[in-house]
Amino acid sequence: MSQELTYEEALEKLDEQLKLLEDGNLSLEDALKAVDEARVYLKVCTERLDAARKKIEVRGEAETTE
Repeated sequence: MSQELTYEEALEKLDEQLKLLEDGNLSLEDALKAVDEARVYLKVCTERLDAARKKIEVRGEAETTE
C-alpha cells in the first residue's frame, strides 16, 4: 500500500495524521496509531526524496563528464 504512494500522496497523508495529533482529541490508542501511520508516510516521503536526489546527482555527473 504505502510503496505505491507518490511523494505528494504520502505527504498529504502525513499532514493529515499530524493534524489529528495536533488537535489533541485522540485517545491514547488512536494517537499511537496516528504516530505509527505518520512514520510510514514519513518513510515513503524520505524514500521518494532520496530517489529523486540520486537521479539528479547522476544526471549532474553525466553532464560534467561530457
